[in-house]
Amino acid sequence: MNTNELPQTLLEAVRHFSDLDVCREFIVELRWPNGVICPRCQGADPHFISTRKLWRCNACKKQFSVKVGTIFEDSPLGLDKWLAAVWLITNAKNGISSYEIHRALGVTQKSAWFLLHRVRLAMKTGTFEKFKGTVEADETFIGGKARFMHKSRRERVITGRGPVGKSIVMGILERHGEKGSQVKAKVVPNNRKGTVQGEVRANVEPGSEVFTDSLKSYSGLDPDYVHDTIDHAERYVNGKVHTNGMENFWSLLKRAIKGTYVSVMPWHLFRYVDEEAFRFNERIGNDASRFLDVLAGIVGRRVTYKELTGKVEA
Repeated sequence: MNTNELPQTLLEAVRHFSDLDVCREFIVELRWPNGVICPRCQGADPHFISTRKLWRCNACKKQFSVKVGTIFEDSPLGLDKWLAAVWLITNAKNGISSYEIHRALGVTQKSAWFLLHRVRLAMKTGTFEKFKGTVEADETFIGGKARFMHKSRRERVITGRGPVGKSIVMGILERHGEKGSQVKAKVVPNNRKGTVQGEVRANVEPGSEVFTDSLKSYSGLDPDYVHDTIDHAERYVNGKVHTNGMENFWSLLKRAIKGTYVSVMPWHLFRYVDEEAFRFNERIGNDASRFLDVLAGIVGRRVTYKELTGKVEA
C-alpha cells in the first residue's frame, strides 16, 4: 500500500477513518490484497452479507468480520476508534497514557488500557535476523526509587542494595544500519554470564565488533567476537568504544515509563519495552509509514483481558 495515499497528519487520519465503511475497506485491502479469505479454514471467495457487514464462508459455513484473527477481535469498539488509537499510539514520541486515550476517544479508561496492550502486541517486531558490524550490548534496571516509596512499601520491597527488587532489561544495538541504528531489547531474569552472553550469541553474528561496559559477565566473548569494553568509572568514550547508543535508548525508555506511564507492573514491562523498541527502530519513517508498520502486525496476534489481568494463563 502506498503511504502517499494515506492521511499524513492526525487530523487527516481522524477525518479519513470517521466512516466505518472506509475503515473496513482499508483493513480488507491491507489484510487480503488478493481477495477475502476465510480466517478459519482459508476458504476463498466467501459471500459478503451487506446488511451485517460480515462474510459467510462457503466452505465451513462460518460467518466472520474483518476483525476476526486480529488484535481487534471481539472488541465492541468500532474500527474508526481503533484506527485513530493506533495512529495516536504509534506516533506519540514519549508514549500515550490510557487516560489520554480515554479522553481523546471517549472510551472508558479500562477499555483504553486494554486497547493499548493490544496495539503493543502488534508493535512486537521479533526477527531471526542477527545484527552484524558494530554492535553495543548493555543492560539496565527498571523499578521505583526507594526515596519515593512509602516507608512500609520500602521495607517490603527493598531487601538489599542497588538493583535488588528491580527488573532487568538487556539491549543490543546495531550501529548505522540502513534505517539508522537498530535495537533489540527484552526483559531478562538476571545479568549473569550465561544470560547476557546467551543473548549476544543469539542476536549477533560471529566476527562482529561488540562493545560493552566492564561488567564481568561479558568476559569470554573474545573467541567469537571482536570484544572491547569501556569502564564507566573512568570514562564513557574511548574512540569508537562506547555504549552511548544503548544509553540513549535507555533514556527514551525510562522517559516514557516515568513521564507517561508512571507505574508499570513488572509482568507487563516487556510490552512497554517492545513498544519503545518499535518506536526507536521506526523513528526515521513518517507518521503514515509507522501506522502501516503497526497494522502489518495485527493478524495472528491476540491477547484477552483475562490473560492481561492474570485470570487465565496467557
